[in-house]
Amino acid sequence: MPPYRRAIIVTLSGLALTTATFGNAAPARSKQKRTAQQLSHPRDVTAHDDETIAVNTHHKARGNQTTLSRHILEQQVAGTNPLKTLAQTPGVQFQSDDPQGIDTYSVQLFVHGFVQNEIGMTLEGIPLGEPTFRNYNGLNPIQAISAENVERLDVTQGAGAESSASTNNLGGSINYVISRPHDRTGGTIAQTFGSNALYHSFFRFDSGRLNPTGTRFFVSYMRNQTGKWKGGGDQFMQQVNARIVQPIRSSSEISAYFNWDALNMVNYQDYTPNWLQNNGPNLDNFYGLPNAWANAYNASRGIFPAGYSSISDPKDISYYDSTASSADLFGGITADLALTDKLRWKTTFYGHQETGHGTYANPYACKDATALRCPQSADTLLLNGGRIFEQVRRPYIERFGATSSLEYTTGHHVFATGLWYENNQYDTRALAYQQPVLGEGSPLDPFGNFAGVPYRTLWHQRYNTNTFTAYVQDTYHILPTLSLHAGFKSLLNTTRVGDASNWALRFPTQTSGESLTTARAFLPHISADWNFLPQHELFADISENVHAYPQSGYNSSNAPLAVSQTAYDSIRNTLRPETAWTFAGGYRYNGSWAQASLYGYHTNFKNRLQQILANPTGGSLLTNTTATVQNVGGVTMNGVDAGLTLSPYRGLSFFNSFSYNHSVYDQDIRSSGTLYQTKGKQVVGYPQFMYKTRLSYSWKNIETFIDAQYYGSRSYDYVGDFKISPYWMSDLGASYTLHDIALGSPRAPHIQRLVFSFNIYNLANTVYVSTMGQNGFTMDNQDGAAFNNQSILIGAPRQFFGSVRAEF
Repeated sequence: MPPYRRAIIVTLSGLALTTATFGNAAPARSKQKRTAQQLSHPRDVTAHDDETIAVNTHHKARGNQTTLSRHILEQQVAGTNPLKTLAQTPGVQFQSDDPQGIDTYSVQLFVHGFVQNEIGMTLEGIPLGEPTFRNYNGLNPIQAISAENVERLDVTQGAGAESSASTNNLGGSINYVISRPHDRTGGTIAQTFGSNALYHSFFRFDSGRLNPTGTRFFVSYMRNQTGKWKGGGDQFMQQVNARIVQPIRSSSEISAYFNWDALNMVNYQDYTPNWLQNNGPNLDNFYGLPNAWANAYNASRGIFPAGYSSISDPKDISYYDSTASSADLFGGITADLALTDKLRWKTTFYGHQETGHGTYANPYACKDATALRCPQSADTLLLNGGRIFEQVRRPYIERFGATSSLEYTTGHHVFATGLWYENNQYDTRALAYQQPVLGEGSPLDPFGNFAGVPYRTLWHQRYNTNTFTAYVQDTYHILPTLSLHAGFKSLLNTTRVGDASNWALRFPTQTSGESLTTARAFLPHISADWNFLPQHELFADISENVHAYPQSGYNSSNAPLAVSQTAYDSIRNTLRPETAWTFAGGYRYNGSWAQASLYGYHTNFKNRLQQILANPTGGSLLTNTTATVQNVGGVTMNGVDAGLTLSPYRGLSFFNSFSYNHSVYDQDIRSSGTLYQTKGKQVVGYPQFMYKTRLSYSWKNIETFIDAQYYGSRSYDYVGDFKISPYWMSDLGASYTLHDIALGSPRAPHIQRLVFSFNIYNLANTVYVSTMGQNGFTMDNQDGAAFNNQSILIGAPRQFFGSVRAEF
């Protein structure tokens, strides 16, 4: 990873999300309400399902839930991260440096101020863990399922969702629902072309009903490859999904899901606001460009290519490479059984293994400024004297678990209870591999296995975590239009770190043989939903949740055990797990020509854990070490979302939403002996104001849309004296669909749908900062600390995409 620069830099575990209305749109006028059982076991979506962003107003066991439907997902560029589509709704901010939102390093999601590692994510109820770049207990959703196989997203707002199998849903939960195998034999073939030599291919085969009992399956293959929009190299991902369903009578089934994925991505260079302001957005690493190794090696000596002399801190914009590779095996088997007409039992067993590594060519092996080979007295790595070494992080995840739940309906009550258990083995290490001295060989392949290459173990930690949760809940339908919900969740999470090793010459003794336990017996959730008039709804929600102590490798995040043993000993008595109380309420109107929503929330987020770095002026992991991870207090959040969709006549929809979020720190922060005036300052990374609009129109076989989002300024340091500028972002899309196309004789296969689509990303070609804080935030901007902090990524310029999809 690129270095931290010129200031004390801290990273925050997450702020605070609450229950909120994530948008609304007109359901098709001919659509009928579906029963609770149908919602739990949805039918296949067809071309006639013309909803966009729909809010389920049915009385549900987990309170208010927003559904992002398949139709709006299909309007995006093929392979687009579904979370990027979710960002069209109020209160949600999604950032990525690529137009599809699939660069796992840069993906960043905020919902009402909570960052993604504070939002629980599941796939058909299977836990996906914390969807961060260095996930330690799961996998990123885009690696768990191809976007084309996502039927919908069910988003539960607030800290409730006690049934969610997660240990981090302070700010809500998102459940990915997998597309079901179709009843008829068929398939999908889709191809997308785009800017920067994008090729996205998707193939799916549906078996149809194989026998009278209804056995059916699908299997799919996805391949996505695109060149970077600046610099060299490309970003590649391929994926196999398979699902089989075996119905049992009319209302039970056993199903299994399997996923394999592999990705190799060349990352974009981390940026500073200084470079963006003075040198433009197009600086990048040398990998994949002419004379890449020679230019990078010479840059480590202070000899830069033409044009680099005008760049502040040119050494840190002159890396050879930065890459990410991973491969996953993931899946589960589920029995969803109707034991009686009132009692339902659902159990899932799952497993997951992930291997991979992330690299960057560290140019800080030599203290001397100009020597081709480091003198031994100046060689910080003590390998071959090369000025650059390949710094490689090798995480390994192996986890197994099970969820089980019972739901019993009697009279006006729906009772539910459930359990979740998981064992997770997480092994993480940082290695320094020997790169050749310039002229003495070719550089290492960052996507290779480095077999036989001399190396040094910088640090290594191994974690073992056992998680157990249980919940009980009751939804009482007092009237057909009024329901009350009450429930609670219990959580027990214990993590032990051991087998720590490190290069003692450069690193202090790491934490080892220690354990941390998060235990909460009673995390309550109470909600109410009242349809007081036809099409008018009031709702309220109160909930508490807790975030189990996070994990990571040494010096990687705000994980309390990812520090030296001395640092851990100094904070062990002050550590408390993060908690959040959320109070929310709102109003929705769902009319035939207008839909409106108003939602307000208040959250108290306590016991924030924050990483504080020592030696901030060094340029390398070898000189940047975590001093401590400490409890620095709380955040108070107050916010409101308002949305309005007008549908004056069939086919036309005009959506607008406005979001205001006042999330401030509750106290000042003392770091390295200095007291920083953070009390009352807006949290980092998340704007106070967001405005979103979308105009869509469909007529016969044609469908078009244009959308735009405004993101207000974002604080880039904790004191708030340096902010990233606000910006507008807009996209455009159009599609044309043909139906029932014969291929030759009447007995030959028919193309059920043939869809041609065209999309433009970043229509106005806006230059903007996307992801920020991936390498931490400075406390303030004294002496230009924030201005020169290398912790932003630049969003992609205007991009064009064309697709064709045939469904058989």
